Amino acid sequence: MNIEVHTKAAAWHERIYVGGSWEAGAGGVVDVREPATGDAIATVGMAGPADVDVAVAAAVKAQVAWAETPATERARVLRTAGTLLEERKEEFIEWLVRESGSTRFKAGFEVASLAELYEAAALPTQPEGMVLPSGSAVRMSFARRVPVGVVGVITPWNFPLAMALRAAAPALALGNAVVLKPDPKTPVSGGMLLVGLFEEAGLPPGLFSVLPGGGDVGEALVGHPDVGMISFTGSTAVGRAIGRTAGGMLKKVSLELGGNNALIVLEDADLDKASAAGAFGSFFHQGQVCIASGRHFVHRKIADQYIERLAARANNIVVGDPFRQDVGIGPIISAPQLAKIDRLVQESVGAGASLAAGGTHDGPFYRPTVLAGVTSGMSAFTNEIFGPVAPVTVFDDEDEAVALANDTEYGLSAAVISRSPMRALAVGRRLKSGMVHINDQTAIYEVHAPFGGVKSSGNGARHGSLTNHEEYTVLQWVTINDEPPAYPF
Repeated sequence: MNIEVHTKAAAWHERIYVGGSWEAGAGGVVDVREPATGDAIATVGMAGPADVDVAVAAAVKAQVAWAETPATERARVLRTAGTLLEERKEEFIEWLVRESGSTRFKAGFEVASLAELYEAAALPTQPEGMVLPSGSAVRMSFARRVPVGVVGVITPWNFPLAMALRAAAPALALGNAVVLKPDPKTPVSGGMLLVGLFEEAGLPPGLFSVLPGGGDVGEALVGHPDVGMISFTGSTAVGRAIGRTAGGMLKKVSLELGGNNALIVLEDADLDKASAAGAFGSFFHQGQVCIASGRHFVHRKIADQYIERLAARANNIVVGDPFRQDVGIGPIISAPQLAKIDRLVQESVGAGASLAAGGTHDGPFYRPTVLAGVTSGMSAFTNEIFGPVAPVTVFDDEDEAVALANDTEYGLSAAVISRSPMRALAVGRRLKSGMVHINDQTAIYEVHAPFGGVKSSGNGARHGSLTNHEEYTVLQWVTINDEPPAYPF
């Protein structure tokens, strides 16, 4: 069945999923458009603030029993959902390709996020507390982790499936309910398809709602008094606003925000391998990745050779419609985003940078671009471009490279390439970044590893199975006496 026919027959056609049922959204409907063609490929419901109230009320009610559900049963539900996603991966891949402009390679990588479900399934049966020493010989004292309650999850369009699962899966596994607000550009792969997985896996109604919507829905979710935690992935500007609201309400908040990530290439690097890493880091998924290699810092001795190799790789990449062609780079998600990319490139060229490759576009398809001669005052240096652009800045020594790399408000990911791993590690230790990769590029993600940024890239929160137990629970201190002790009052 082709995607258009399947869409009109789907339960989510012109609906949202709220409180355990498919309903018309208070925000009407929206056409989901294929970035490569501009064609409408789905019509989904749009939520309004009133739908947030309904979803949260259902979540509060359902979460109490879910938290008391045996850990082995919660684990079973998550494992089953993972198995179902694996069985249906081709459907998810097709939606990611058409809805988000992913290449099949990128979509396959993202569907591998099904591992989030398996990792989450291991959480419920992990130790959830510790026995503490007590000041009384007849008092037992221990600390245990209990669910936050209702977790609001707000996700972006670039990795809609992975970003939804990395928060929703562990939150559910640990006994929480989840209200998910996917970006309205990618509501199907970012949420609607997950409903079927969780329903068939046996997740009780009310624990998971999907509310595509605009800023008003996000504001209602963040500001709702019965939502105990917000997990947000998106822009720094929106993240700051969420942080102000959540902080004022004393909520837990996990903010994974923008990045302008540094790739440092030392003079002893293997140029072929370094340029390959740099090309992937900047051009993967059209550069629409928060951990993309946004700034290349290259030692002066090898800069010309590096730029030549990087430009050759950029020129050899096939750009086009990923659903109908075998391509390395697909479309930019929207016309405003494409205009922003081109503006930053042209401003930088006007300020003295030179185009070693790219700098043009055909419709929504922006050519992989290499900018040489970029300096710290240029638009391509100071801004997160979020497009397939590799700005190259030259340095003369390690101190200058570190200073340039740290000359940004962001601190998400960084990488250093050298034939001497320990030398590269010494440089990496000086970088103000939440993640540092030696002899690799910056766009690396593994579901079990702690993932997050510092400075304007986030509040230090960490996604990943090593830290999820702490993220989606709170510590509760419990003491037990055989009987109430005697007190002097």
